[in-house]
Order: sequence, then C-alpha cells, then structure tokens
Amino acid sequence: MISDSPFGGRHARLLGVGSYRPRRIVGNDEICTYIDSSDEWIQERSGIKTRRWAGEGESIVDMGCAAALSALEMAGLEPSDIDMVILASCTVPQTIWPTAGQIQGRLGTKSPAFEINSTCGGFCYALGIARDLVRGGTVDNVLVIASERLTDVMDPHDRSTMFILADGAGAVVMGPSDFPGVGPVSWGADGEKGEALCLTPTWIEYRNDPTLPTPSLRMQGQRIFRWAVEVLPGVLMDALDKAGVKPDDLDVFIPHQANERIIDSVLKVAGLPSDLPVARDIVETGNTSAASVPLAMHRMLTEGTAHSGDLALLLGFGGGLSYASQVVVLP
Repeated sequence: MISDSPFGGRHARLLGVGSYRPRRIVGNDEICTYIDSSDEWIQERSGIKTRRWAGEGESIVDMGCAAALSALEMAGLEPSDIDMVILASCTVPQTIWPTAGQIQGRLGTKSPAFEINSTCGGFCYALGIARDLVRGGTVDNVLVIASERLTDVMDPHDRSTMFILADGAGAVVMGPSDFPGVGPVSWGADGEKGEALCLTPTWIEYRNDPTLPTPSLRMQGQRIFRWAVEVLPGVLMDALDKAGVKPDDLDVFIPHQANERIIDSVLKVAGLPSDLPVARDIVETGNTSAASVPLAMHRMLTEGTAHSGDLALLLGFGGGLSYASQVVVLP
C-alpha cells in the first residue's frame, strides 16, 4: 500500500484508463523503404516490430477524445462528471485555441481545461498535478489525456528517429479515494542538456527563412541513452521512497516506451526484481511520447499481464531531459 503525506488532504486514485491506437499498422519492411535499414537492425536497436501511424480522422483531438471516452467508461462516469481536463502533448498543431479546450468542448465536460508539454514525461507530470488538485479539494474528478502525432514532426529519411516514432492516445480518470492510490511524484529536468532532443529548425526560424528544411525532430540517441541509464534509476528509487514502497512490493513496471534497450538497462541498474512484469508495448506500438505510459497501462490491464489493484511504478522521460515517476494503484 502507498503511504501518503501526513500533512492533510484527501487521497486520490485512478478510476479508469483508456486508449486509442491508430488504424494503420506499419511494419519494419515499410520503414526500410524510407531509410537504409533492415528489420533485424531495427528490432536489435529498439525492439520495435510494428508501430501505428495516424491518418485521416485521427487528429490529436480525435484520438484524445476516443481515449478519454474509453477511460470514462471504465470509471463508470460521464463527461459531465469531470471537473478538470489536462492534456499532455508535444505535438499540438494549434497553440492559440488550446487543443485541451477543443477536446473539452467536443466531450462537453464544461470544465476548465489546459495542456502541458514535457514531451515524453508529460503524462506523469500531469498525474502529479492532478493528484495535488484532487488531494487539495480543488476538484473531484480529473481527466488526464496524452495524445500525440509524432509523425507530424518526423523526417521520413532521418535514420536515427524515423523507425521509432508513432502516434496514439491514452487517458486516465483520477478522483478522490478513501485510500492512497497515487504516490508523490519524483520529477525534475536537466534542461541545459535539452539540445539532445529537439525540433530543428524551430517554427519561428522556418517562418523567417522558408528555405530551411521543414522543422522535424532530431535526437542524439547515444547521449540520451547514457543520460537515462545514469539518472533514471535514482528517480525510480526516489519515487518508491516517497510512496513508502519497496521494490519487492511492486506488481508491474510501466516505463515510457522509448526503446527496449533503455528499458532493460534502467531496469537492471535500478535493481528492480528480475521477475517483475514490465510493459513492452513498444514492440507493437512504437514510441508515442507522452501517450506511451497510459497506452502501455491499458494494454497490460486488457491482456491480463496486470490487474486492477496492482501496484505499478510509472516512469516518463524525454525532451528537455525531463523525467517524472510515481507509484499508482491500477484501476
């Protein structure tokens, strides 16, 4: 059981989780028509066999709404029961009419709505915010959505990123609880190292000089790998300590689906139990940034590799070299 803060406030827990996966399945053979690679090399480097790419009728809003409705159904709630909508995304196409507001409007929640961008760590960041809102009594039920279309910022001929990136959406509903169901978040960032993963050129640079290449995601893969293995095991241990949970108490580990090599290395260095079930959604879904943790959570629950009431350790990390981790009781 998660231990909660002694400084007052009610408890929070996850009430439901949902997901949306785009219709189009893209295998490694198709990827190799864009870049000089092979199925064997891609699987060895990332673990990915297939990924999902969004198409017509699968905007960030479309996918986010579908995932939200799926989570609401599990929670046994209606959109009118939601008091706050938080969207985590790094690929929103419209910044002045917030995408969170577009999702809120389509769902008809009539609640406040806002979005955050901590790239692949965004979902776990949003959970940390939602937990405090619920525990503080500001709201009752929070809808946390992560929806991404990374193919919109993908260079199809960039051999270092093209085979990894994918699209999708996941969502959870968080609400008040009579037991602590969401542990304190362990979060931070190494922002001065953020050039390791960024959009190049920026949209402002491109607007000012249209002869530049279209902005696309660029990644220093080896640098991020080394950073992840050095920093993230300590983040996991801090999240466990804050929740009052021992590694042997865990039922599942659900990290950001960045790369199987990163997942395995962090797992080993952190010293988590070798028989701990670990999310491997990346094999069939690819790297969906902020959406990867809820997508993986929903898959594990649906396929029976995790169960309602299990104690799960979550981990998100990504651009800005940001990171966030917490222990949750699965809905």
